[in-house]
Amino acid sequence: MSDEAEAPGGVEGGTEAVKKKGMSGKALILFIVLPILLIVGGAAGAYFAGVFGGEEPAEEEVVEEEPEKEKVVVFYDMPDLLVNLSSTGTDTSFLKLGVSLELDDETVLPELEKLLPRVMDNFQVYLRELRKEDLRGSAGIYRLKEELLYRINSSVKPIVVKDVLFKEMLVQ
Repeated sequence: MSDEAEAPGGVEGGTEAVKKKGMSGKALILFIVLPILLIVGGAAGAYFAGVFGGEEPAEEEVVEEEPEKEKVVVFYDMPDLLVNLSSTGTDTSFLKLGVSLELDDETVLPELEKLLPRVMDNFQVYLRELRKEDLRGSAGIYRLKEELLYRINSSVKPIVVKDVLFKEMLVQ
């Protein structure tokens, strides 16, 4: 007789039973560690997103803000611009542009009018370099608007122009 037969649940059977009863490393990670990490990560994400801890103040704690003085929006109409666009051939194209400027403060209008020759010069130099293709589509118009806004704000530095509004735009 062999030693294996004599010992019921001998050495081989004993190690198999131990292996079956204990969890392997992969199972431990899959069923215990991973769910804990998911729960902790979800809770942290919810906390930072403001789901937890973002209690609304009680009614008595709410302080009504005083209504601020309404901001007055001022529009300044610039003189119309007529420039010939850059072209490679004998084709000549023209751009007629009517622009209005949006300002926050009415008191800066006299100062803006003093600086208007500088603004007109910057506009003329920029617009003369444009091609007809540069003004196609809404992307071209948006680019033109952003460039004009940048140029005017750099020309009238202490004054801030909020927006450039097109009143008229004709490309021929």
